[in-house]
Amino acid sequence: MSTTSTKLEKPRAPVRASSSRFVNLVSRMRELGLLAVLLLIVIVVSVQVPRFLGLDNLEQILLSIAILAIVAVGETIVVLTRNVDLSVGSIVGLTAYIAANTLKNSPSTNIVLIALLGCIVGLALGAVNGLIVGWGRVPAIVATLGTLYVFRGLDFMMAGGNEVTAYQVPDSYLALATTKILGVPALIIFAVVVALIFTFLLRYSRSGRQLYAIGSNPEAASLVGIRSNWLIFGTFVLSGLLCGLAGVLWGARFATVDARAASGLELQVVAAVVVGGVNIFGGSGTILGVILGAIILGTIDNSLTLLKLSQFWLQAIDGAAILAAVTLDAFITRWIRRRLLARRQR
Repeated sequence: MSTTSTKLEKPRAPVRASSSRFVNLVSRMRELGLLAVLLLIVIVVSVQVPRFLGLDNLEQILLSIAILAIVAVGETIVVLTRNVDLSVGSIVGLTAYIAANTLKNSPSTNIVLIALLGCIVGLALGAVNGLIVGWGRVPAIVATLGTLYVFRGLDFMMAGGNEVTAYQVPDSYLALATTKILGVPALIIFAVVVALIFTFLLRYSRSGRQLYAIGSNPEAASLVGIRSNWLIFGTFVLSGLLCGLAGVLWGARFATVDARAASGLELQVVAAVVVGGVNIFGGSGTILGVILGAIILGTIDNSLTLLKLSQFWLQAIDGAAILAAVTLDAFITRWIRRRLLARRQR
């Protein structure tokens, strides 16, 4: 019996390995497609506006998406588990105001402590989302839509119609956005470091692989002993943590902070994630793809400005990009399932 069982099980490993390589190939094709789209946009715009390819303009594009990219990385790990966090804009706005207002009242506070404060506040707010979704079993889209308004309401209560301006915070805080390290703006470096850390964690850590498993097949993940509740809770906590960091950087970059800070950021973040190839139904996607998605959106925004077109088009483009990406994901998911099923049957 054991010999027969062993013989029957041997062919499974090559099939699984082949399936994994096939899925990875599709992911690489998505990223190459994003690069092709980005290249096309660059060519079209640079022909009409030659200064588009200037180093200063390219730096502005990367600066404009640095904070977006940090928040999108956190959103990515949530979406991988078949969930979504719509409260990210409110968390960024609330932490931005708390950080800036704390420095307004206590200018001598160490900037590192301010960064830690923002991260702790973001982590706490993310934990609220995680508890409601992971343990309360409330659908994420409903739970985070609610906390979006709750957190924004807290922001309005704290701000009370006031704002913090650049003149009311120390230069050391504003320097977070203006300092350059080896000629590279610190904001861009922050975004790159965050992206590299989470790329490594998703690809090589056990928990990272389990997130993909939860998104691919929650029932199967539960059967093999993956503690989905804890991991889903953890994704929202990490998303909140990154939003807290982004909030501190938001205050430093835009200087003037009020209760409306980062309003609407959630739409841009979700757009960057789905345009970047992360399946909204969970289980697939990469940080590299998300960063490319954010760069594409930032490039489109910059192009509209240079071409002197209305910025109202940006929201329409973001919405259209989400619809197109979700539709494409659904098509690709069905196509992959058919191909994998055909391979197994052979």
